[in-house]
Amino acid sequence: MKRADAAPLAIYDTLSREVRDVVASDSQAVRIYCCGPTVYRDAHIGNLRTFLLADLVRRRLEFSGLKVRLVQNITDVGHMSEDFEEDKIIAASKAERRDPYSIAREYEERFHNDCRSLNITPSDLYPRASECIDLMIEAISKLMAKGFAYQGEDGSVYFDATKFESYGALSGNRLDALKPGHRYEYTEAGAKRFHADWALWKAAGARSEMIWDTPWGRGFPGWHIECSAMSLEYLGGKVDLHIGGIDLRFPHHENERAQSNPLIDSGDEAVTLWLHGEHLLFEGRKMSKSSGNVVLIKDVLERSIDPLAVRFCFMENRYRSQMDLSWSSIQAAHSLLERWRKSYQEWLTEPALHSEDVRAKVDEIAEHFSDDLDTPQAILKLRGIERSTLQVGEKRALFEALDPLFGLDLLNLRVTKSLPTIAAKLIEERKQARNERDFKKSDEIRDQLTELGIEVRDTAGGQEWSWRIN
Repeated sequence: MKRADAAPLAIYDTLSREVRDVVASDSQAVRIYCCGPTVYRDAHIGNLRTFLLADLVRRRLEFSGLKVRLVQNITDVGHMSEDFEEDKIIAASKAERRDPYSIAREYEERFHNDCRSLNITPSDLYPRASECIDLMIEAISKLMAKGFAYQGEDGSVYFDATKFESYGALSGNRLDALKPGHRYEYTEAGAKRFHADWALWKAAGARSEMIWDTPWGRGFPGWHIECSAMSLEYLGGKVDLHIGGIDLRFPHHENERAQSNPLIDSGDEAVTLWLHGEHLLFEGRKMSKSSGNVVLIKDVLERSIDPLAVRFCFMENRYRSQMDLSWSSIQAAHSLLERWRKSYQEWLTEPALHSEDVRAKVDEIAEHFSDDLDTPQAILKLRGIERSTLQVGEKRALFEALDPLFGLDLLNLRVTKSLPTIAAKLIEERKQARNERDFKKSDEIRDQLTELGIEVRDTAGGQEWSWRIN
């Protein structure tokens, strides 16, 4: 039995390795920070699983009447690739021969569209890294003044990992076990005092784009400092819950913790709880470009599948468990959601009946959410409503009460459209026009497709299309 004064949600905290209550430290609103996308390509559904995790947390807290302030950053500068020291936005800019900021803004908008497709509640704020440079410079200056950072011989500014005594508490990676050359940070040819130090600010060197003036010379931010600077600024110096994928636990979140704690003056943890979602497999393999199994929301739409079927599948699995998704499971979820929505429309013949049984069922399902987001059990209970012996009015009342918690849009019939023949013909004609460098005709066809509700994008791999999301 849950105690009367218990918090509406308890989650597994990566730092303490315990399930702990999520509470508002200021008694006003639960302050949440979720690591957002690096906007140089589309977010795949594995990325979106993490963003859905933040949405489920928010929905459960707000379902109980608590206020939430959720901040999610947009990384549009400073995120290096894994294999070579080049900003991912600039790398995409070179590949597509476009301005890096136009690349960033396009993929940022596509990220928001994908989140809308999954019915993810928008964050309260989406600060862009490129627009928060002053915050990062201020944070770095403070770390240097406190002796946690230094400027290397190459002009870059580094965090001194040896000065943070509890480094490794989040990920389990101890400094004395980290060897030079380990692919968790980049090698700066002897400029660092210790091989595990990381760059807070990178000297521009030969780079000529996306660089800024600082007290240490022209350059650009390291990846980790943006989250420390923005989370503390926009959440008032304290983060109640920090959310991200398990791949960010090290080095990103480990380094972020080391930076953030010295930036607050209380001597306490800057982040109270750390929440991490597990990896997503697709049809038995880790989703990756090299495996050829990266799935985007547009791929779901092209199969005339409701994207909320993906949301449903995610909720059938515990967020802390590695999940194996497949097209067959997504299609099955799509069919189930269609049937439920039709059933609800039939139930509208009776007034909603808010009986004791309904209230008890709502409390029971909400309790599963409270228990470290046990959405699989909640989904099982939701599955049982349709064929239960409850009265029609009670079934209607349950769907209406629970839809804000699940976010599956159960109260509305949804129409998923396949590509009309005329649109398919236009897309092929536009492809031919671009091959012949007839860009005037290409633009005219794009306008015709827009009138049909279809968005066309030109990428390095050719043109892509999707239904426009209003």
